[in-house]
Amino acid sequence: MRRMSRRRKSTLFSAVIVAIAALCTYFFMGGPELSDQKTEPQTEEGQAVSIPAPEKGRELQIQYLDAGQADATLIRLPNGQTMLIDAGGNATADRLVEYIAKQGVKRIDFLIGTHPHEDHIGGLDKVIEAFDIGEIYLPKVADSQVPTTRTYEDVLAAVDQKGLRVNRGAAGTVLFQRDELSARLLAPNSDAYDELNSYSIVVLLTYGERKFLFMGDAESDSEQEILERFGNVTADVLKCGHHGSSTSTSQAFLDRVSPEYAVISCGRDNSYGHPHQETLERLDRKNVTVYRTDQQHTVIASCDGEKLTLDAVDISLEKD
Repeated sequence: MRRMSRRRKSTLFSAVIVAIAALCTYFFMGGPELSDQKTEPQTEEGQAVSIPAPEKGRELQIQYLDAGQADATLIRLPNGQTMLIDAGGNATADRLVEYIAKQGVKRIDFLIGTHPHEDHIGGLDKVIEAFDIGEIYLPKVADSQVPTTRTYEDVLAAVDQKGLRVNRGAAGTVLFQRDELSARLLAPNSDAYDELNSYSIVVLLTYGERKFLFMGDAESDSEQEILERFGNVTADVLKCGHHGSSTSTSQAFLDRVSPEYAVISCGRDNSYGHPHQETLERLDRKNVTVYRTDQQHTVIASCDGEKLTLDAVDISLEKD
């Protein structure tokens, strides 16, 4: 075999050294963008799912987020303002903030913690820290029932750090009323309940001909108070109370509200058995189309004041 000359050996050796150096630079100085930061919400299969921004001045967009056995609903109003009803639990707080920020949201104009349970306010402190906050609403709880949990204390600390003032969320409060767009609170109707769930702030959002009802964890006692005080309460979309528990969405309340759609926020294979079969049967008897975050993940309602559509997208705050 013909021998390779020293000059050719030297040239080849130099080329190998250059190639190795290039590979080192590629992998250790960045290489392909292997960052674990996601540029868009991810599906279970890892494919990015984009949430189109609502058409400003025309479209209302409501995102019922899959936060596991917790609650978080992001609302983007036609006037460009943003509302967040509950912020999920502690475990998904960072992902909630990231999810909202990646939609270009910098300010939460109306921030509502329906009641002081971890699965509803766990992410509030992170949201308060991350975004400009307009108005924040929490229910007034009886002194003997004020939580002493770390979660609740973190929320109060974040409020204090930002110099915010907490507004008392109570029935009859009007958050805003502008032309065809309005939001008002239907509950709580008392400041003395046996259970924290019954203190839940209930929000009725109206846009044009369409109405949306957000129940928090309000149960049948609160539902009855709403009917007695406000009478003819109807909604096209009902966010069922207490994750679809049988203690909420009572027959009397469902008969009056008469929704076309219901959204139930609950975790897959949760230990509470939510949603309860009794609730599902009541909804079925009323021919209500049901969306569940444990099955269909995030549910997005889009409305122009007349036309209303609901779509499910495979986005979950629980997924890595």
